[in-house]
Amino acid sequence: MKIPNLLTLLRIVLIPVFILVFYLPYAWAPWMASAIFGLAAITDWFDGYLARRLDQSSPFGAFLDPVADKLMVAAALILLVEAFESPLVTVPATIIVGREIVISALREWMAELGQRASVAVSMIGKLKTTLQMVSILVLIAAPLDSILSWVGIVALYGAAVLTLWSMVVYLRAAWPHLSDDI
Repeated sequence: MKIPNLLTLLRIVLIPVFILVFYLPYAWAPWMASAIFGLAAITDWFDGYLARRLDQSSPFGAFLDPVADKLMVAAALILLVEAFESPLVTVPATIIVGREIVISALREWMAELGQRASVAVSMIGKLKTTLQMVSILVLIAAPLDSILSWVGIVALYGAAVLTLWSMVVYLRAAWPHLSDDI
């Protein structure tokens, strides 16, 4: 088993741990849940870095890495939607999760056409992911209605805007193939 793949698997294993800690009735639970999410976010970056640096890229890793990312982010956003019980969090969370579904389907379809490279991860996507991870980290740890939670909400909206922007970029790249059937 290659090190990057082990880190990706660790991220998946951390999901139920993260959820369990999120619901613990202790004052330290939000900070610990945020730390667990932060560890998962770091492994997301680190596994890609190691795969390139150690030349340990694999088809298994290429498949599992985005799945692990989407599972962790979706789980965190669902928990935050429940915790905040507010459209202020629900709207950007829905945009982010919806975009992930659309882009995953688009990438799969483009791969079937042999055009996967047309919808490869862009710099906008990487910036979106970074802002999204930071916003989730802050929102998990911040007490509700604190200044810090408002910073997290603003960052989440920034991530949602970048999410929509990157989705438009991907759809424009795929449009010549999508519009053949119209």
